[in-house]
Amino acid sequence: MVMDTCYAVIFSSQRTDGDHGYGAMSDKMEELAAKQPGFLSVESVRDASGAGITISYWESLEAIQNWRQNGLHQVAQEKGKQAWYESYNVKICKVERAYSYPAAGHS
Repeated sequence: MVMDTCYAVIFSSQRTDGDHGYGAMSDKMEELAAKQPGFLSVESVRDASGAGITISYWESLEAIQNWRQNGLHQVAQEKGKQAWYESYNVKICKVERAYSYPAAGHS
């Protein structure tokens, strides 16, 4: 769940054809990110054409920088440039408020 006043890393991408180990590494990156100090949550979608968006939420800009510099994450980033992505775009945004429907405890 996203909390008020956090940071979002928005990673939009266009995948190349084929898996090339992407699925396994994606799962590993999600597990590793969840163990990082300052990690809050992640949401991800991808359509049939390979276009996707992953948004990860963090407590601070420092936490995002530490994740970016994680050794295994850097390996995944390089593999992404070599084999997994035709293109990608990263945006880092401050989330000042978040809410959802239905309200917690109601269905």
